[in-house]
Amino acid sequence: MSCASSVPELILASGSPHRRALLERLGIPFRAIVPPVDEEALKHTAPSRSPRDLAEFLADAKAEAVARDHPEAIVVGSDQLVAFDGAILGKPGSFEAACDQLARLAGTTHELVTALTVRHRDARHRHTNVTLMTMRPLDPEAIARVVRADASWDCAGAYKIESRGIALFERIETDDFTAIIGLPLIALVDVLRLCGLTLP
Repeated sequence: MSCASSVPELILASGSPHRRALLERLGIPFRAIVPPVDEEALKHTAPSRSPRDLAEFLADAKAEAVARDHPEAIVVGSDQLVAFDGAILGKPGSFEAACDQLARLAGTTHELVTALTVRHRDARHRHTNVTLMTMRPLDPEAIARVVRADASWDCAGAYKIESRGIALFERIETDDFTAIIGLPLIALVDVLRLCGLTLP
């Protein structure tokens, strides 16, 4: 079903410069609005704590929060979580905690779950990408160097894949490499075309 018969405004419900840069690749006009949601508080109200369900719940909440004030726009929300051994890894918050988190992940495979929600009028489209991230065995010195260089204690998983963090990995398995940065463009293009935008 088509989202609309005319071309609506496109809004990215995010304050992330990385998601904004990804969406700019498509060459279509949009604006970014930071969604008025408290992610940490929302996590405690989520009906499910599975990584996939929680990422989808948060992506929905971001898109819904912006769509309420812009009901005619196409609103894009996204969320990303790191899952390891069935648990969700949060942002470490300090240099020491980031090093500890990377030490747990070193030499193992974890999941990077990226959820996409697109809202337009009464339509809601979802897509979730699960990327398998296999990290190299790492010694404490290597971990400390990367964390210090990237200041990655504010990132779930304690790495910045778009920066020096890429050197931590020996294999990445995904259907969409842009999902790793936080916005799955391949799936998004399908939805935006359905909504009446011309791509490419």
